[in-house]
Amino acid sequence: MSDWVQYLPLVLLLVLFWFLVLRPARARQRSVVSLQDSLEVGQQVMLTSGIYGELVALSDETVELRVAADTVVTVARLAVARVVGDEAPADGGEPS
Repeated sequence: MSDWVQYLPLVLLLVLFWFLVLRPARARQRSVVSLQDSLEVGQQVMLTSGIYGELVALSDETVELRVAADTVVTVARLAVARVVGDEAPADGGEPS
């Protein structure tokens, strides 16, 4: 009986680690994949660097983002952090 009892704290730590670290990380990864799959041309997005713009073109690994009237940049698709939609950026400026 004492054989399995000595391993109980280790097992509890592993279960706690799974609930506090691995499970939320998987949920975040699923939401990122879902966001990347749902991108469409014309959407207002924010990059992980905080740059706002409108999606002009999509490919498998890159997106073209209009950040100003005559300025289109190509960035990695994974750099898109979120779709902004109709909401304004936190500083109150226009997203385009």
